[in-house]
Amino acid sequence: MFQWSKPQRFLSHSLTPFLLSCTVWGMVSTPGQTQTMWQTPPPPIPQQLDVPFPPSPILSPDHRWLVHGEHPPLPPIAELMEPKVGVAGIQLNPLTRDRTHAYAYSGLTMQRVGDSVPKRVDLPENARIRHLDWSFDSRYLAFTLTRPDGLELWILELETQRLRQLTPPILNATYGAPCDWLPADRGLICKVVPQPPVPPPTAPLVPPGPRIEENVGREAPARTFTNLLETEHDVALFEYYLTSVLEHISLEGDRHPLGPSLLIDEATPSPDGQWILLETIQRPFSYRVPVGLFPRRMEVINLQGESVYEAAQLPLADAVPLAAGSVRPGRRWMSWRGDRPATLYWVEALDGGDARQQAEVRDVLYQIDAPFTEQPQRLWQTEYRFSAFTWGHETLALASEVWEDRYQIRTWQINPSQPETSPRLLDERDWQDAYGDPGEPITAPGAYGWQTLLFAEDGVSIFLNGRGASPAGVFPFLDRWNLETGEKTRLWQAQAPYYERLIALLNPVAPQFITSRQSREEPPNLFLHDPAAARITPLTQGVDYLPWYAGAKRQVVRYERADGVQLSAVLYLPPGYDVERDGPLPTLLWVYPDEFKSATTASQVVQSDHLFRRPYGLSPLFLLTQGYAILNAPSIPIIGEGGAEPNDTYIEQLVLSAEAAIAYLTESGISHPQQIAVGGESYGAFTTANLLAHSDLFCAGIALNGAYNRTLTPFGFQGERRNFWEAQATYLRMSPFAAAASIDEPLLLIHGAEDDNAGTYPIQSERLYEALRGLGGTVRWVELPVEGHAYESREAIAHTLWEITQWLERCRTDEH
Repeated sequence: MFQWSKPQRFLSHSLTPFLLSCTVWGMVSTPGQTQTMWQTPPPPIPQQLDVPFPPSPILSPDHRWLVHGEHPPLPPIAELMEPKVGVAGIQLNPLTRDRTHAYAYSGLTMQRVGDSVPKRVDLPENARIRHLDWSFDSRYLAFTLTRPDGLELWILELETQRLRQLTPPILNATYGAPCDWLPADRGLICKVVPQPPVPPPTAPLVPPGPRIEENVGREAPARTFTNLLETEHDVALFEYYLTSVLEHISLEGDRHPLGPSLLIDEATPSPDGQWILLETIQRPFSYRVPVGLFPRRMEVINLQGESVYEAAQLPLADAVPLAAGSVRPGRRWMSWRGDRPATLYWVEALDGGDARQQAEVRDVLYQIDAPFTEQPQRLWQTEYRFSAFTWGHETLALASEVWEDRYQIRTWQINPSQPETSPRLLDERDWQDAYGDPGEPITAPGAYGWQTLLFAEDGVSIFLNGRGASPAGVFPFLDRWNLETGEKTRLWQAQAPYYERLIALLNPVAPQFITSRQSREEPPNLFLHDPAAARITPLTQGVDYLPWYAGAKRQVVRYERADGVQLSAVLYLPPGYDVERDGPLPTLLWVYPDEFKSATTASQVVQSDHLFRRPYGLSPLFLLTQGYAILNAPSIPIIGEGGAEPNDTYIEQLVLSAEAAIAYLTESGISHPQQIAVGGESYGAFTTANLLAHSDLFCAGIALNGAYNRTLTPFGFQGERRNFWEAQATYLRMSPFAAAASIDEPLLLIHGAEDDNAGTYPIQSERLYEALRGLGGTVRWVELPVEGHAYESREAIAHTLWEITQWLERCRTDEH
C-alpha cells in the first residue's frame, strides 16, 4: 500500500507543486480498493463548516475600547503547506520568522465601550493579524501583519483611528513575544531579524560523522519531546532563526539597536521604562530537551543597551526530577514588581528543585531595587512550592504555594515592606475542590500601568472573581473580601437561565462591571452592569451563526458509579427528538478522563447547564445532524485517595465510569446498548482503545492522535509521574497495545502525520494498526498529511468527519 512519506525537517516551496499533484491526501483504503481523494461528510455538515465564526471581543486595559478580531474560515490545506523548520522542540516558519500554523485574525473592528456599531479598521487585503498587545494606557493597540517574507509591526491609535506601519517585515517571533511596550508614548522594544539578512545555513551533503551521546551515571529523565536537535546542522538552524537584535522602535517608526545579535527569549521593560530585563538562551544546547530547558542568562540593561546587573545564570535543566512539584534549580519566575518603578523579584528553590528531598523551606522569594547595587532582600519563604504572586502596594501582596502530590494550595497575605512580619494564612484547600474555590483576586492597571490588586474604598478589601461551581450548577460571582476581618460580601452572582461570568470590574466604589452572558438560546455577548442605576446595557450583538442547533436539547445529566462516586456529563439530543415517540438513538460518548485525590472532589458538578454551544472545527456535535445522541465529556475520574496512585486502578475505574454512563443512557431509553460507540482525542483516544480492550460495552471506537504503548513514554505521561521501571505493571496494563488481542470491536485510528505533541508520535497509531491487523481485528488507519495534534485544514476536518460518520454506520446496522 502506498504510504505518505514522513515529513522532512525542512520543506521548501519548490516541493509544493509536486505534493499537490500527488493527491495522496488522507489515505482511504478498503479491501481491494485504494482511494487517494479527500472525502466530504454528509449534509448539512459541509455547509456548516463554512459558516464564519463570530468575532472575538478584546477589551482594552482601561475598559474603554473593544476591538473585535475576525476569524477566517477554515484554511485550505495549501495554506498549511508552508515551509517549516523543527528544532529544539518548536516548529517555525523560516520565511516569516513566526511559529508554523500560527492562528491569525483576518480583520479588526473597533468601538468605544457603549457605542452600538463597531467600525472596521482599514487593513491591507488578506490580512493575517497576530501578536495583539495593548499599550499600558490603552491608547494604542500593537499587532503584527504576516507577509510572505516576514512580520510587520503596526499600531492602531484608538482615539484618532490612525493606523501606522512601524517596520518592514523584520520582526522575529520564532520564540517568545516579538515586542513589549514601554510606558507612555515611548514606543516598543522588539526583537528584529539581523540586517541585512543572510541565507540560512545549508545541510552538508555528506554527514560529518556519527551522532554520539553519552551519560556517565547521572539521572536525567525526560518526557518524550518532539522536534529536538539531532545534528550540528539543526544547531546551526536553531541559532540562525532564533537570533535577534533588540531594538527600540518609536511610535513614528524610528529604530535604535540596543546591542549585538543574541538568542533572545524575552526583553521586558521595567514599569518605569528605564530598564530592560533581557533573557537570552545560552550554550550548551541539548539534544534531549526543548529550548525552554536550555541554559539561560538574565540581565538588566539600560536603554542604551549597557548591562548593569547580571540577574541569573541558569544551567541546562535536563535532569529535573519527574516527581510532582520538582522545578529547575536556580532563579526562576523572574519579573518586575508591578507596583514599583523598577524592582526585580524572583524565586529560588532551596531543595535544589527536587520535590523528593525533605525540606522545611522549599522556595524563597527575593527582590532587588534599581540601580541593583545592593544585596537582594528576602521577602517570603514557602513550605510548599511557590505558585503565584499578586502585587498590591507597599504593605500588601498576595502569595500562593502548592504541593502537587497532595493537591493542596495555600494563599497568604504578605507585607513586602516588612518581610520579617509573619505572613497571614488566608485560605487553604484542595485545589480540585471546585465548590470551595474562593475565586481569583481582581487586578487593574496600577500607577505604572501594570496589573495590581484592585482595592475597595476602605483600602483593606479586595474583590474576587469566582467560578461559582456548586451542587446546583455553575454560577459565577463577584465578592468583596475584607482581608482584616475575613468577611466576604456577595456583590453579584449569575442567575439561571444564564451562564454569565465577570470580565472586568470598572468602579470599585459603586461597582460597575462588564460580564459575558450566554444561555442555551443566546450566544455570548458583553453586558455593562450598573447596579446603582438598576441598568444592564448590551455592548455587543453576537448572533447565532448555526441556528440549526437551536432546537438541539442540551442537559447536564447526573448519575452514580457502582462504587458510589457521583458522575455527570453533558447530553445532546437532535432537534425535535422525543424519547417516548422516537425510541433509542445511536449514541457516541466523547471521552477524556481526569485524575483526582478524593471521591468528594471527583463527584462535584463543574459543568454549566446554561451554555450556548455550537460546533466548530472537529466537534462531535456535528453528528447531531445525522441523528446521533452525544454524551460529551462524561466524568471519568481516576481516583487515588491517601497514598494510593490513581493509575494503579485506572482500568477498573475507567470501566466503572463507562458502565455507569451506559446504564444511564439505556435506562432512560435514549440509547440501545448495542448502538453505543466511544471516541476521543489524545488521552481520550488512549481511553477509547482501553475501553475496547477491557470491556464489551461499545459497538465501535474512534481514536484521534492517541498514544497506545506506554513503554514509548517511559518517563511519565499525563498525570503519571513514576517512570516505567518504578511502575512496570501499571505502564503495561494501561497500554492498549499490550491488550490488542482483546480489542474485538471495530476501531478507527486517525493521526496527524506531523503530530508534534509530546508522546503522541504518529507511530503510536501505526503500530496499533499493525498489531490489530496481524491479529485479524477490524481496524482502519488514516494518516492526515501536514496536520499536527489538532487538525486545522478544511480538507482534513471534513475528511475526518466523513470517516467518523462512515465508521459509526456499523453501529446503526449492527455490523460489528
